Amino acid sequence: MSAVIDINITQINKTRVNDQSLENIAFGHIFTDHMLVANFANGEWQNIEIKPYQPLTLEPSLAALHYGQAIFEGVKAYKHPDGEVYISRPYDNLERFNISAKRMQMPTIPEGIFIDGMKALLELDKSWVPAYKDHSLYIRPFMFATDPVLGVKPSETYSFIIILSPTGPYYSEPMRIYVEEKYTRAVTGGVGFSKNAGNYGASMYPTSKARELGYDQVLWTDAFEHKYLQEVGMMNVFFIINNIAVTPSLEEGTILAGITRDSALQLLQDMGYEVAERKISIDELIDSHKAGLVSEVFGTGTAATISLIKELRYKDYVMHFDTNQWTVAPALKKSLDAIRTGHSADLHNWMVKI
Repeated sequence: MSAVIDINITQINKTRVNDQSLENIAFGHIFTDHMLVANFANGEWQNIEIKPYQPLTLEPSLAALHYGQAIFEGVKAYKHPDGEVYISRPYDNLERFNISAKRMQMPTIPEGIFIDGMKALLELDKSWVPAYKDHSLYIRPFMFATDPVLGVKPSETYSFIIILSPTGPYYSEPMRIYVEEKYTRAVTGGVGFSKNAGNYGASMYPTSKARELGYDQVLWTDAFEHKYLQEVGMMNVFFIINNIAVTPSLEEGTILAGITRDSALQLLQDMGYEVAERKISIDELIDSHKAGLVSEVFGTGTAATISLIKELRYKDYVMHFDTNQWTVAPALKKSLDAIRTGHSADLHNWMVKI
């Protein structure tokens, strides 16, 4: 049970939502009326407030800008047929956020600020939750170091902020993926399992090189042999091989423990499929494809949900997939969407009402 917190709330006079079309919107371009802010100093979280969405005033010597102490989460809220708004698995996001915080030598955030603050913010801005198919309100909690001091050491002060953004589909079409064999996303003992800003910054150059070749994203491989498969772009990846749903194991700490990944594993089992979390190499995948055993490949993530992959290229070997013939990924997406939008029973208690 979280401790009751006091939140100072300053509301805007008139919402901007009526000036926006929530149907045809790109991901992460539009933000709602308010944001939550909390500051960490002297060993405690303080000054918790919800105020109008606005620019931040930062020191040029801000520690996060120089040394990368910055983490974030991705959460989504959905409007149900009765008009009520529900958040999908926010307690799991809180747990993962604090795992990232500990790895980056940052303070953990209390449940009262993360969950109760998120609910209070959504209560103010719930008119921004789109009711269209494949739409949701994206919730971005993040934390960054705020010491105005140069020096490679953990900051003593931090800011925690939550902002909200209405969004439609992240990937509207099946993707073409390039298997990366030079650049590395994460290594054992590194920070691959944490959702820190540096992981994403480092991915941009290899991704841009793949796009120059006509591909949407890269499928990362391990740092030592460039042989074992990890994540695809910003998502976890699944392969349907001989009717078994296979996804790379989290054991080595190089892969983010995706919450949508976890939901997919549970729902696939509910649907009667065998699932396997294990190491899988590109050689095994190619051999299975040549044998006609690879039927579907898809990514899972908060922003992307379930994203189909129609082409996978490794060196000169290209795997093509007819996504129109698929059954597993579409059924999985339909099941997950139905739970999130209130059209199917929430048997696993994933949805939290604001």
